[in-house]
Amino acid sequence: MSIKRVIGPFKQILTMDNMAPAGPLSDSSLEIIDNGGILIHGDTIEAILDAPSFANTINKKASSEIVFNEINGPAVLMPGLIDTHTHICYAGSRSEDYAARLAGKSYMEIAKAGGGILSTVDKTRKASQDTLVNFLRIRAESHLLRGVTTCEVKSGYGLNANTELAMLRSIKNLNTQREHLIPDLISTCLAAHFKPLEFQDHTDYLDYVLREIIPQVKKEMLSKRVDIFIEEGAFSPSLARHFLQGVKAQGFSLAVHADQFTSGGAIVAAEVGALSADHLEVSGSDDIEALKRGNVIPTVLPGASIGLGLDFAPARALLDAGLPLVIASDWNPGSAPMGDLLVLASILAMYQKVTMAETLAALTYRAATALELCDRGILKAGLRADMIAFPCSNFNEILYNQGTLKPHFILKNGKDVLV
Repeated sequence: MSIKRVIGPFKQILTMDNMAPAGPLSDSSLEIIDNGGILIHGDTIEAILDAPSFANTINKKASSEIVFNEINGPAVLMPGLIDTHTHICYAGSRSEDYAARLAGKSYMEIAKAGGGILSTVDKTRKASQDTLVNFLRIRAESHLLRGVTTCEVKSGYGLNANTELAMLRSIKNLNTQREHLIPDLISTCLAAHFKPLEFQDHTDYLDYVLREIIPQVKKEMLSKRVDIFIEEGAFSPSLARHFLQGVKAQGFSLAVHADQFTSGGAIVAAEVGALSADHLEVSGSDDIEALKRGNVIPTVLPGASIGLGLDFAPARALLDAGLPLVIASDWNPGSAPMGDLLVLASILAMYQKVTMAETLAALTYRAATALELCDRGILKAGLRADMIAFPCSNFNEILYNQGTLKPHFILKNGKDVLV
């Protein structure tokens, strides 16, 4: 029988419980427990303890099956971060692309010159599955040390059946083995990322994905999610609509790369019943209204805006429209190579005037909803024991330090990562 653990005291515990699922949030809506602790049993939270309950539990521990883990010094506890949009399964680097952007080249100009997504595709196709697993593990471990306890990971740098499936198998294998402490990895099939050079026609390629890749993904249970990049140079709204309807008919949840450089993707996401629309840098009022009508979760990606030197997505407008804003890193080798979710969210929050509560919600319980996960993102009895603590006395310090204040205590599935 596993031993129960009581951990504390924490100067503050941000439970993220009892908060609105969508729309604006004031910091006064945060449920804060002062000088309390947390009781866990295995990988599950058994109780959130206020100060008197924490003291009583400590006093009883000698005569019960409870181990006390004392937190020395001030600390603020909150749920582990959830990153709902990454591309961290790949080989190679795109530092040349970054240098070209600094010299004034656009994303599309670099792609047309042989850089961009297809340059990563070439390097990823040449890598073995063991190599892909190793690169993925290294990036996943670093994400966990930054406080990310759940991480979505896309394929999309294979663009053929062999490599797309190898990427998804790499994600599944690493997630299943659990030989290393890493975030939970949630896979997404993004075979519809870009048209590979061996196909002349975009329609033919999407038909190939539907015929040769999606059925195998379903057969091997490699992912429950499918994504597509709707953009000039990638896939048009009309082609994407047909493709998404096809994969939805096979039982997959849908996500969409939408409105990064040109509009149209958010409207498609709403029409096909996508779970989330990600990017949204150029979304206007009509696009936002479509997302609201379609109950689509907007996911903004400040990493891409910073990496490309472009405007941020309209996070404030999305919240004010009553939508459940989610913030993700978009960690990828091209447009968002930094990958530090907390840094990116802190910067976006200042530029878009997103409150502390709204930002933390966008990284925890609202992010969990975007991945259809109901067992995390909140510190509450019965939920997963994924949590992080920062060495400070007040939760405002977390975003105030713009991501440079890192967690000094991380618990993943009830197991110690940092203590």
